[in-house]
Amino acid sequence: QVHLVESGGGLVQAGGSLRLSCAASGRTFSNYAMGWFRQAPGKEREFVATISRGGGATYYADFVKGRFTISRDNAKNTLYLQMNSLKPEDTAVYYCAARLDRTNWDPEMYDYWGQGTQVTVSS
Repeated sequence: QVHLVESGGGLVQAGGSLRLSCAASGRTFSNYAMGWFRQAPGKEREFVATISRGGGATYYADFVKGRFTISRDNAKNTLYLQMNSLKPEDTAVYYCAARLDRTNWDPEMYDYWGQGTQVTVSS
């Protein structure tokens, strides 16, 4: 079992920045590929970014490329999402997820999920 807790969400103006964190506990963090997903009201959960177990490979949804950066610190059992140049359409609940395998964009392929953190971007 892997327990994930997100933090760092909040209200920010368009063009601003936020840094999300996801603290992991339970199993060996470095054994898991990690991902960030988001879900806006009335929409399905969508892929944002994913990172490999060692952090050497990262992949992003097209709509966040150049604005968001995913990273991890395996010594601290923590996943991050640096979000810059935020837009109102980035407003959503952001979730981190863990997968005991390679990176994947499909939320159905992830084994463990956090409770989410709300990000609201005002125009």
